[in-house]
Amino acid sequence: MNARSPIGKLLPPALKSKNYQLFFIGQGISLIGSWMTQLATVWLVYDLTNSAFMLGVIGFTSQIPSFFLTPFGGVFVDRFSRHHTLIGTQILAMIQSLALALLAFTGTIQIWHIIALSLFQGFINAFDAPARQAFVPELVERRDDLANAIAINSTMFNGARLIGPAIGGLLIARVGTAYCFLIDGLSYIAVILALLAMKIKPLRMTATRGNPLVEIKEGFAYAFGFPPIRAILLLSALVSFFGMQYTVLAPVFAEEILKGSADTLGFLMAGSGVGALAGGIYLATRKTVVGLGKLIVLGPTVLGIGLIAFALSRILPISLLTMLFVGLGTIIQIASSNTVLQTIIKENMRGRVMSLYTMSFLGTIPFGNLVGGALARQIGAPTTLIIDGIVCILGSIYFARQLPALRKLVHPILAEKGIVVSAQR
Repeated sequence: MNARSPIGKLLPPALKSKNYQLFFIGQGISLIGSWMTQLATVWLVYDLTNSAFMLGVIGFTSQIPSFFLTPFGGVFVDRFSRHHTLIGTQILAMIQSLALALLAFTGTIQIWHIIALSLFQGFINAFDAPARQAFVPELVERRDDLANAIAINSTMFNGARLIGPAIGGLLIARVGTAYCFLIDGLSYIAVILALLAMKIKPLRMTATRGNPLVEIKEGFAYAFGFPPIRAILLLSALVSFFGMQYTVLAPVFAEEILKGSADTLGFLMAGSGVGALAGGIYLATRKTVVGLGKLIVLGPTVLGIGLIAFALSRILPISLLTMLFVGLGTIIQIASSNTVLQTIIKENMRGRVMSLYTMSFLGTIPFGNLVGGALARQIGAPTTLIIDGIVCILGSIYFARQLPALRKLVHPILAEKGIVVSAQR
């Protein structure tokens, strides 16, 4: 679409770039399928095992490769084409979803199949996530549109988070989980075709071709040697470890506490998607990175309050309302952190730093899932989420106390890029 056309002028800045338009359409379709599969997987696991602990195990196996392999993925995407990397990961992810569909349709699926395929998906994500994060700057024609592109990514992700679980819950209740896996597998065709249609200028990679372990060490030293990056990574890790446990415990609330079914689970996840979508839309309307530090502080507090209220609720409408705050707090923290990092990091470190960011918010989730599942078995799912909410709020308070000092360190970078002119802003 021509950016100078009447319709084009109404588009958000990032969507005026042809490559980003393709990415947005393809990814939007594929993400709906991915959320359907996530819902179908946890429902199928709970149906097969009736165990909160096994929900934690599946959550652990699907994400643990990200913790160990994502740093290598970051080195990989600093060396090789992020565009070609994403095409490869999408093809592999399509195979994984279709394998789940085949096993489910034939009625031969067992818990070990789900564990194995979850590990495979985790391996894919270890390379896909840092490539996707580092690829976004290549999709927009103007560097000033980067913050808008990241915000739109969050909106797209959470729009799918709203639509996918709602459709998935209905499909599971009517025809079973196999159709969710099949639709997800086929949805990857859209993003693969979109990636193939892009015209990407070759990006000069400045990373050395030395020992990958040395390059990983350099990435760690750079990220953790600069307090603003270190603080964002640590807060993201804490929020993901504690704040995301609700995703694997949701079937317990849907079936045992709210006395519902797969429809109920779908509505709960869609509820968090509505809150996240609202947060993403708000962030997409922002024109500057200035002020995002306050939102990074606010996000975990909103998430923590939402988790505590959800854990205490025994009425579906109230539970749905609390899930709005869970989704809102989550996306505010994740998207704001992503935007700030993408703005302040050096280009030759982008892949490695974004791999550490991916590691902080995805790599810690499996440990949180495992701990959450074990705690829920011992003290119950509601008490577990109350503890999670309290920890998120405490993390927010600690980060808020550091914020003034961190702003002073970030200001020279923003001033150099022409984003701010005064240290007081």
